[in-house]
Order: sequence, then structure tokens, then C-alpha cells
Amino acid sequence: MRSIDPATGQAIWEGEEVAVAAIPAMVERARAALPGWADRPVEERVAIVERYAALLKERTDDIARDMARETGKPLWETRAELGSMVNKVAVSIAAQAERAGSRRADTAFGRAVLRHKPHGVMAVLGPYNFPGHLPNGHIVPALLAGNAVLFKPSEEAPLTGENMTRALHDAGVPEAVFQLVQGGRDQGAALIAADIDGLLFTGAASTGAHFRRAMIDRPHVILALELGGNNPLIAWGDAETSAAAIVQSAFITTGQRCSCARRLILPDGGEGDATIEAVHTLAARLRIGAWDDPEEPYMGPLISARAAQTAIDAVAGLKAKGARTLLPFERLERSDAFVTPGMYDVTGLAVPDAEIFAPVLQVVRVPDFDAAIAAANDTSFGLSAGLLADDPELWQRFLARSRAGVVNWNRPTTGAAANMPFGGLGQSGNHRPSAYYAADYCAYPVASFEADTIADLTGELGGRLL
Repeated sequence: MRSIDPATGQAIWEGEEVAVAAIPAMVERARAALPGWADRPVEERVAIVERYAALLKERTDDIARDMARETGKPLWETRAELGSMVNKVAVSIAAQAERAGSRRADTAFGRAVLRHKPHGVMAVLGPYNFPGHLPNGHIVPALLAGNAVLFKPSEEAPLTGENMTRALHDAGVPEAVFQLVQGGRDQGAALIAADIDGLLFTGAASTGAHFRRAMIDRPHVILALELGGNNPLIAWGDAETSAAAIVQSAFITTGQRCSCARRLILPDGGEGDATIEAVHTLAARLRIGAWDDPEEPYMGPLISARAAQTAIDAVAGLKAKGARTLLPFERLERSDAFVTPGMYDVTGLAVPDAEIFAPVLQVVRVPDFDAAIAAANDTSFGLSAGLLADDPELWQRFLARSRAGVVNWNRPTTGAAANMPFGGLGQSGNHRPSAYYAADYCAYPVASFEADTIADLTGELGGRLL
């Protein structure tokens, strides 16, 4: 395997793929190690993941630099990602504590008790856009709950997977309890076909649909999917003050966030025109460059030249259907992965309900706010949505009628709190949101009736049995 810097096309890391034939044995190794890990006091597992967080913090400079080189993201953004990974540990510990502590209620014969137990061997498949933060949000709660984990990072970001694995093992997670599966599509297919108890995935909706089909006869496998979105942002306020939130929603991380705004919904007429002009002016000034450019960029290249070509082809499809160019989406004269932000008016056109995973914003003009809400909901996805408007009555209407798992007001669509759930509806997920709620799919509830002696039961039923 090779990790390629998309800004230069140079290889920054080389390593070996895991042999496909070896993956079932890796799963069995994890299963054999499972009792020893699950039986440890939860305080020991907490201490280990806290050491992991400390190591991530200590190694932030090196890991963030590696991540910037292999994803193309600016260094300021990869450092922020490491910060999110560190913070996720405390959030996951708090969430796990709510499940790990048993709940008891006294009864006439003894007590009723609720506990949570680990599922077993969990497969985590990571994406390339947040190659540390997003799989980390599955891995940490899975380990805290007592599961064993096999982690396959994106083949576009294998070095980040190596760095995370080293930190986890150095923190004290046994090597059999957390194993790294380097590879591509074949390794991923072998992992999900193996004897796993859970599949935790962040990535494309098409891949998530494949996983649903693959697990249709395996209901015992817990499946948590965090997928993409064709996310709407309604701008119904002042053009100048809205522009920054629109640009941040659509173009941060070079448009490679599943929560990025893909559709900008505007009123017909003067305020909508003014908003387009303000966004155009701001977006055209964005600094685009490599992570180590002398002047720090706002956005870097896409993950690869292939990803750039896919986006260019998708935009060509919009234009073929009549989309009007407001800001051209183009390649820069650097590596083939560098692109500029683009904006296209698709009002009244039958364009695909699809996620263009790039800095491309489609504009839809509508006559009134009810039409704006209808346009926002006109998608099979349901990850994030946003409203830019100072009128609280509009916010209440939008909040009540929108269909998305993350709904923001006067904030970018990409903002989400770590101590809340993160996930979506429709093609965006399967009703098992991640972030704080990851603890819910990393363990299953066990309800018990309990009495200290058999005599308690005899005393309760004896009069009726005789």
C-alpha cells in the first residue's frame, strides 16, 4: 500500500496490505481475547483510553502533519481534528458511564436490574475525510464497552490508521483486542463477511446500502451507518451577514464533509441576488493551497485526482441539464486534485438527488418560506440542514417541519456538538446516530429479576402451589 500526498502526488508512506485469507483468523484472535478484555473492571478500560487521549495530545504535531500530508487538509484543520479525537474520549467515558452503571429498582421479591454488555467483535470502517476523528468516535466507545475491534482505515489514509493503532497499543489496549486491517475493497469485503458482531461505518450512502443488503440475513450483527447528505441551507436573512456561514457550510474541508451544505435555498428577487453576490465575492477570495504553503490556506486539494474528476463529471451533468454557472468549479494549475469552489443555479431543473463530495453549491430560488421548507425536504437524504434568519418564528417553523438529524440555526450546517447525537434519516443513516449516542450501539441491554435466595421465590409462590 502507498499513501499519496494529493497536493504533490508523492508517496509519503508504504506498507503491506493484510492478506484477505488472514482476516477470519484475525477475527477469531479477537474473539479469543474478548473475555479477558470484557471482564476487566470498567475503571481499567477507562484508564487505558485516557492514556490513549494523553498520547494523542502528546503526539499531535506529528500525527496532524502526517494527516495533512495524506489527506491534503490544511494543518490548522488536522490539528483541530486531533483535538476532537482527544475530547471524544472524555465524552465517550461520560456516555458509557450512563450505560455501564447498573440501574436497580426494589420489588416485592427482590430487585429488577438493568445492565449493558458488549456485543463482541466489532468491525470499524473509516473514511478519508476525517480519518482519525470519525473512526475514533466508534473505536473508543466500543473499547470502553468491552468489545474487541478490527479497524480498516480508508485506503486513502492508511498512515493515520497506523498512528492511531500505535497510540492505542502504547496506551495498553492488547494487540489482539484492537487489530489494524490495512487494505482496500477486498479486505473490507472479507471483514464484513467474517464472523463479526457489529459493523460501524462512516462513508458513502451507496456503500451503506450495500452493507444493509449484505446483513439482511444476519440480524445479530449490529449495524451503525453514518452516511452522506444532500444537505439544504435556507438563507432568509441579510446577505452580507449570511455569506460567511454559507461559505463555511459549503466549502470547508474542500467540501469533503458529509454535513456540508450542498443546496442553498434563497428567496426570489433582490435579497436572493444580493446573497449570491456576497457569497461569490467571499468564495472567490478563499486561499487554496497545500498544507505547508507559506501562507496558510483555507482549503487544500481534494483527496485525489480521481475524486476531482468525479466531481467535475458531476458538475458537467448539472450543466448539461441547464444549470447556470454563478461561480465556476475548476481545476487549479497545481496537482490534479486542486479545485476551486463552484456555485450553480439549478432552479426548476430536475437534477440528481445526490451528494457531490466537493466544494460545489447548488442554488435553488423559491417564492416563499413554505416553498423553501418544501425544497429543503425534497431529498431522500436527511443528515443536516440549516436556516439563516433572525426571525425566531421562521426557525420554529423550520425546526418543526425539517427532516434531518442535525438542524442548525444561524450556524453552519457542519457544526455539531460532541455531547449530542450525530446522524441522519433516509439515505443518511439507519437510526443509530454516532457521537454521544455511540454508546447505545456498542452494548446491548440486559434486564434481570433478582432475589438473594431461592427461598424468596418459594415464599412468594408457595401459597398458590399448595
